[in-house]
Amino acid sequence: MVVKAQSTSRVLVGLQVGASNVRQCFSKDTAVIELELDYLQIQCGLEPDFWRGQPEIRDPRLCAWLKAKHFEGKPGETPTPLAMIPSGKNFFRLRPLCRNGRTKTTPPPPRFEEA
Repeated sequence: MVVKAQSTSRVLVGLQVGASNVRQCFSKDTAVIELELDYLQIQCGLEPDFWRGQPEIRDPRLCAWLKAKHFEGKPGETPTPLAMIPSGKNFFRLRPLCRNGRTKTTPPPPRFEEA
């Protein structure tokens, strides 16, 4: 799914997911998702408003990563679109999209799961 950085009056606040993506890709009983940001993995809570017409993922670590990667866009520009790639139950990889609509790929780190 394609998402973008969400800003309010020049302050980066999170990711704008979009209502159609919420309906298609998220289960209503989901309270927390995991995001892989390069080699960082974080858990983000989904606020009640996520399900009520404000489909945004807000987390200070996510905002710091978006800012560090310059994905928030310059004033007057549209933020860089990002791919939020499902990679397991409630687990997504966040990758920038190239101009051709494909993700810029870097090999993901191995993911170890506890048994």
